[in-house]
Parts: sequence; structure tokens; C-alpha cells
Amino acid sequence: MKYLRFAVLASAVALPLTAGADTPDNALVVAQNIDDIVAIDPAQAYEFTSGELVTNLYDRLVQYDADDTDTLAAGLASEWETDAEGKTITFTLRDGASFASGNPVRAEDVVYSLTRVIKLNLTPAFILAQLGWTPENVDQMVTADGNRVTIRYEGEFSPAFVLNVIASRSASILDSELVKQHEVDGDMGNAWLNENSAGSGPFRLDRYQPAQMVRMSANENYFNGAPAIDSVIIRHVAEAATQQLLLEQGDVDMARNLTPDQIASMDSEEIKVETYPQAAVHFLSFNQKTESLTDPALWEAARYLVDYTGMTDSIINGQMEVHQAFWPKGFPGSYDETPFSYDPEKAKQILEDAGVETPITVTLDVINSAPFTDMAQSLQASFADAGINFEILPGTGSQVITKYRERSHQAMLLYWGPDFMDPHSNAKAFAYNSDNSDENYAATTTWRNAWAVPEEMNAETMAALSEADPETRLEMYRDLQQKVQENSPIVIMFQAAYQVAMDEDVTGYVNGATSDFVFYRLVEKN
Repeated sequence: MKYLRFAVLASAVALPLTAGADTPDNALVVAQNIDDIVAIDPAQAYEFTSGELVTNLYDRLVQYDADDTDTLAAGLASEWETDAEGKTITFTLRDGASFASGNPVRAEDVVYSLTRVIKLNLTPAFILAQLGWTPENVDQMVTADGNRVTIRYEGEFSPAFVLNVIASRSASILDSELVKQHEVDGDMGNAWLNENSAGSGPFRLDRYQPAQMVRMSANENYFNGAPAIDSVIIRHVAEAATQQLLLEQGDVDMARNLTPDQIASMDSEEIKVETYPQAAVHFLSFNQKTESLTDPALWEAARYLVDYTGMTDSIINGQMEVHQAFWPKGFPGSYDETPFSYDPEKAKQILEDAGVETPITVTLDVINSAPFTDMAQSLQASFADAGINFEILPGTGSQVITKYRERSHQAMLLYWGPDFMDPHSNAKAFAYNSDNSDENYAATTTWRNAWAVPEEMNAETMAALSEADPETRLEMYRDLQQKVQENSPIVIMFQAAYQVAMDEDVTGYVNGATSDFVFYRLVEKN
């Protein structure tokens, strides 16, 4: 494969699409759509690409890592002790760990980082707030003593659940001395951290330009060994066709958003394609603030208006499989029944029997990139068979997600991945909404679609969280998935499988089941 000069990559964002360019041996150059990024401060980052960056820039006390994405392992903590009765976990920090700045990792940094999330109270703060932490009590819930940090939690949780929360991206540990130097008007460094990094992870952030590029360089002091590659450059390339061209010309080493047709057309001996099962589920949802979308008969009919097989056999072939429940297949507690198939006559009968008047015109927000626009067009065609007419509104990832958070959409085509590896993560998002008021913002699909979840389902979701018997707990989550599958304004359709095309010389790239499990530190170019 041909190579692109590093000096050009480092100084330019929009590069000419000319053949004969080189990528340097010591840098991985990636073509990727990164316009979903809203924030990269770990206390605010909540998008898929943001999660990838946070994972490579920061560490947590305990974490899933490139060596084994399925096992929770020691991070900045070398060991920990749990006290289920006392509802505490005490972590001992590893010796010799330092931030990319050179500052040592101290217990004070851990306390600052965890309490900062709660005090800023930005989008992902709810993950840590589940532990009973509030701005008023968090200073007592997270404390330091020498090189030991003790966290306390309120609620009937198993220690395993708490550890998974502490392994989430919002629990990333910051260099408090560096962050404090960049505080402005009491923002605890938030503005600065959305353009810079202050972590101890395998990489440091050299440059970030929204919807243009990201450049990270290796942290030579990384406690788990310096990365094999010196730098990672992620170029924002929204168009899949352009990504393919750049890869085939040798201008990039990896293309992350190719369509199934493009993957199938790859015949170069210098390019390989790797497939990675993903935890993200893709869904169509209806905002209950729109009166015409509130009839449960419409929700039921919608489940028979998705051409599941038609899409998986064509536009998303190899990239998604049919899955109709909120917890991904392959994870403990998943519900894998798929009772719905494309049946427009049945859908029309459901609407007719319920007295739903058609035609209904609905705006459908969608991210303006493959395969989402193709999926939206498929839904537009199949729903029209029953008199439900979608007007597709394409937008950038950040535009669509912002609109979703504002509850200003009508219908939404989007995806969701767990915030941490416990079924409660998705149950809280799809089966719980105890306060549907506009003032009670919640980072869940239920609240964002203004769905007032039935009280008995809310109660079951919280009961599953505290259930002590492991198998009984998983069965409760399966029951919740079946109920959401049968009767909710959220139509879960697919589970993702992620395909990445790359130069044959690239090895060591790790892409786990979620965006938090994308690792570059083992990458080499041979």
C-alpha cells in the first residue's frame, strides 16, 4: 500500500484526494464519520465516537482493556476490597502510574474526578448518581486516605453492579492539577477538556477540530506499556464512498463507515475486512408529544411494517442482524425472540380495528450517513403501504442527537449502546421513566420519546436492579424486554455488527462490543 507524508497529515484537515500519497510507518490514519461528537470531557461525553476517544485518553480504577474486552480488570487500582453490608468498596492505587503530563496519579485525583462528574451534573452524571451520589453528599461518598480511595453507595446493589458503574467512561480519572489550571468561571475545566485531554491513558490528545479531525500521540509513560504506534490520526470523512477511495489510494490505513456494497466490492489484496459484533441496538421510536403517534395500535402496527429481512439481505447485510429486544444478544440476560416480520396487511388490519385514521404524515429524523439514510428510505417505503408517510429529515449526528435530547422530533431512527456492562444499563433506558415532565431531563429513550412508562414496569426495573439471586435477576430483565417488545413506542429492529476495512499490514486493532471498547494501543503497521 502507498503512504502519505506525516507533515501533510499533521497540518491539514481536508486533504486532496490524489493517488500516490503515503501514510507514515509510525502513524495510523483513520477515515471515520466523527460528526456525532458533542463533547469529549469524560464528565460530558455521551456519544459513540466520544466514548472511543475517552477510552484511549483516560483510565479508570477498574476497566475493560484491549487485552481482554470481556473481563473487568485492574486499571489505576491494583486491588480492591468490597464490603456488601457496609456498602463500600476500597481501592488501592497502583504504584508508579502517572498522567500524560508527568504528574503522578494520586488518590486526590480520583476523588476530584468522581465528585466533579456529580457536581457538574452533565449528561452522563446519572451513571454515577445511581450509587446515591448527589452534589450535597458526594464529598462524603468518595474519600481518600493515602493511596487508598473508598467509595460508598446507597441502594440495594451487588458489588458487581457497582464495579461496572465505576468502570464506565464517566468514571475516568483526570489530572486534577492540570484541569484546575484551566478552570473558567467555575466550569471545573469543562470548556478546556472539550478541546484537550488530562488523562493517564495510552494516548494524549494533540489536536481536536470538531467535524474535521482528531490527532492523538502515544503516552510513553503509560503504566501498561507505551502503545506500539506513535500516533493515531482520525480524519472526519462523512461520505462512505470517499472513505473507500482514500483507503484504496493509500491515503488512509483504515475506513470505518463503509456500506455493505462497498465491503463486498473490495477485491484488493492489500485491503482486509474485519467484522466485530456490537452491543448497539437500532430502533425506530415515536415521540409521545405528537398526538397522532400515541395510539398503542400504531406502535403494534409499526412492528409489522419494518422490512427486517429486506434490509439485512441488502443495505445492512453484514452490518446488522435482526434483534427485537433492548439487551444485546450474546450478553447474559438477553431475550432473543423475534416475533415480528414484515406484514403490511396485518398492520393495516391492526390500524383499522383500532379506528386509527390514515394517512398519517410523520417527520423522521436520521443521521445523514450510510447506512442510516438507506434504512430511513426503506422504512419510508414499507410504512407507506399502511398509510404512514415518513418525511425524512437528515442531519449530522450531533444535530439529530441534540434534537432527540430536546424531545422536539416526531419519529427518530437511532441506535443505543449500554453505558456499562450490566442489563440495568439498557433497562433504565428502555423500560423506566418515573417522571415524564419536561423539567426532569433523563438520558433515556423513554424520556426522550416522552413515554410515561407504566408504573408496574418502573417498579419491575428497580426490583431487578436489587435482586440478589443472579438467575432470577436475569429472568426479570428478560421479562422486561418482552414487555417493551410487545407494547411501547420504541420499535427495536436490529443489533449491530461492525465491519472495518483496513490495510493488510495493520494488526492489533481492537473493537469490542461497545464504543468504550475501541482500542488503538496494540496497533502495529508491519
